Amino acid sequence: MNPAPSNPDRILVVDDEPEIVALVAYHLAKSGYRVSTASSGQDALELARRDRPSLIVLDLMLPGMSGFDVLEQLRADDSVRDMAVLMLTARREEPDRIRGLSLGADDYLTKPFSPAELVLRVAAILRRTGNTVPTSADALVIGPLQIDRAAMTVRVEGEAVELTPTEFKLLLTLAERRGRVQGRGHLLETVWEAAPDIQTRTVDMHVQRLRTKLGGAGELIETVRGFGYRLRASAPRAV
Repeated sequence: MNPAPSNPDRILVVDDEPEIVALVAYHLAKSGYRVSTASSGQDALELARRDRPSLIVLDLMLPGMSGFDVLEQLRADDSVRDMAVLMLTARREEPDRIRGLSLGADDYLTKPFSPAELVLRVAAILRRTGNTVPTSADALVIGPLQIDRAAMTVRVEGEAVELTPTEFKLLLTLAERRGRVQGRGHLLETVWEAAPDIQTRTVDMHVQRLRTKLGGAGELIETVRGFGYRLRASAPRAV
């Protein structure tokens, strides 16, 4: 596991559902961020002005003051107007997304959501806006394989490898749990979110394509017969 950075970014999570707050806060803290939380729009504005977080994960449907109202007030206040905002909401309608982005949201993610995707989006926003504190926690290096979580890029021996979002998520899942066997069913839940029309053969086909794209580094992905796959904790030694 990579050590947490000594001066990580602070993320403010704003949602009135305790389960969502706990889920988001857990995964962000696990990724090395400092996390504070608020359950109302007014508390969110006070914490934003006091703590100056690098990014706010903001729910739309809040008691008393909506997420739209919070975002509007943030963008009207010179002291916090440049703060990055990721809107997280159960409202999927296009007008809501357009309104949020028009008011100045940096990204928009709908519920239910993948915690891994949320963490990646947070890192990408911080990288894009320049609000992030540079940290080695974004990088995973395993033998010749280099994975940048924030930029969502992969390199082998310094050469860029083009992966689809699903391939990247699959590789990242294996890399973050390197040395441990990951069952096909678990990978389906984590990477494909257990869509009912997805079969375990899909995992095998994606792993095969991933190995091909990684070239020599593809040997890091081991097949565990009858169960699933494991990413080696280190590169295999040459014989």
